[in-house]
Amino acid sequence: MIVRDLLHLDELSIRLAWSTPELLDRPVTGVSSTDLQDPARYLQPGELVLTGLVWWQPADTSGALRFATALRSAGVAALLAGEGTHGSIPDSLAEACRTHGIPLLAVPAGVSFRAVTDRVYLRLWGDLRAGAQDTAAIPETVRRELLDLVRAEAGPGEVLAHAVGRLGLPDCSLSTTGGRAVVPVAPSAPHVPPVPPAPPAGRGDAGRRDAGRGDAGLAVGPQDGSPFDGWRLRAHPSTAAAEPVLHGLAELLAPLAVRARAAAAARRRAAGRLLDALADDGRLADPLAACGLDDAGPLVAVSARIDPGRSGEEVPPGWAAHALAEALHPLAAPYAAGTDRAGLTAALVAAPVERVADRLHRARPALQARLSGRRTLRIGVGPAARPTPDSLRAALVQARYVLAGAPGPVATAAELDSLDGLLRGIPPEVTAAFHARLLAPLAAHDDENSVSLLGTLAVFLDHDGSWARTAESLHIHVNTVHYRIRRIEELTGRNLARLRDRIDLRAALLCAPQPVGH
Repeated sequence: MIVRDLLHLDELSIRLAWSTPELLDRPVTGVSSTDLQDPARYLQPGELVLTGLVWWQPADTSGALRFATALRSAGVAALLAGEGTHGSIPDSLAEACRTHGIPLLAVPAGVSFRAVTDRVYLRLWGDLRAGAQDTAAIPETVRRELLDLVRAEAGPGEVLAHAVGRLGLPDCSLSTTGGRAVVPVAPSAPHVPPVPPAPPAGRGDAGRRDAGRGDAGLAVGPQDGSPFDGWRLRAHPSTAAAEPVLHGLAELLAPLAVRARAAAAARRRAAGRLLDALADDGRLADPLAACGLDDAGPLVAVSARIDPGRSGEEVPPGWAAHALAEALHPLAAPYAAGTDRAGLTAALVAAPVERVADRLHRARPALQARLSGRRTLRIGVGPAARPTPDSLRAALVQARYVLAGAPGPVATAAELDSLDGLLRGIPPEVTAAFHARLLAPLAAHDDENSVSLLGTLAVFLDHDGSWARTAESLHIHVNTVHYRIRRIEELTGRNLARLRDRIDLRAALLCAPQPVGH
């Protein structure tokens, strides 16, 4: 699909406000709606941008230019501006689009953005596929019925059940590439008479069929996102006779997958705005409402990251947010999972801490299996907090701290109940400096002597300052223990009879880059 096609979509009456013929030939990859003044970081190259112009104010002479600059930096295909708010498209916006070479189209006041979005996706993934060889394996009457269901916003379960019954297929399922069931198993819908199958499609595309098949099922819709982003269609059991029809069905289901992807992207953008509002100490009422969390009660903070694997192997931005959303989706509780402007992935979930932690523990193995190159998904779960700025910020700080020092792939703030657990969240550069600052004299002594004062200190503290048990553990006389402890106190300037100094030296030992030997 190219921008020019928007001018010919049925019943939308989209008009051209400004463009050159060359710009109308830009390819379209998707649709994004926004009313932010600077939406650049939420947009993808090649997208159509829908805006209701709520951000535009006549008195702000530079607002339109700032908006167009953001669109140009994101590499969007075109801007579709709604006329419902102001009655027409401002001249300043048309001039700004002309300056930056952005096609500008007008959406009439009576046309909903949802209608535009759905029509574009159907054109991208439905109508343009109608002549494909796979789709030809489905009888024309059934193809029209399925497309009508898609246009009527039927759910994937209803569409799949109708297809199974009409096409005489085995029971089928839809799942995400991350392993989450979209439609667990769809038996045929009741009272749906089957129709004879269409003539078999040719086998000239066997290589492509094999590439999209296998144990993972058939790809449904776009598969060029993260490892957790995409749908797969499976038949139970799969038969060779059903293969051509399954491929055609996968093509017809693609608009639903694209619509689901667009909805998920919108949720991530809303979550990103909520996280930014928390960071900026802004008002939370609107961002919480946009995420469906305005009446949710206490919210659990979650933080996630994907550690890179082999040297130089970067993790694309957004993958952690995709994985977190996949893990939280089956909770059937309101949540917002996204990435803030600093690139930190976080979520706020309206469910008990124990339930959230259990779900993440269960979901992580399947998500981890989708990662290649020894990348590792790690998750930190903070406490539940009241939906106020101070409480939510504190909860997110705790979740990120737990994530930074988590000994395992999933950890909770409840596990942060010891000194070593507390120290794990401190950056290694800080802990290494603290270790050296307090214990460097002992390390220098040990380098020049056969007796390890660091080892003696560790054993002494492990035995709660007991001279006798330390001597027994080290197989030395108790007087020798007294001598070594006095030497440790001289070199460190600490008094091991004082609890405070013992805690400092214990923390320094725990901050050692390598375990201290006895």
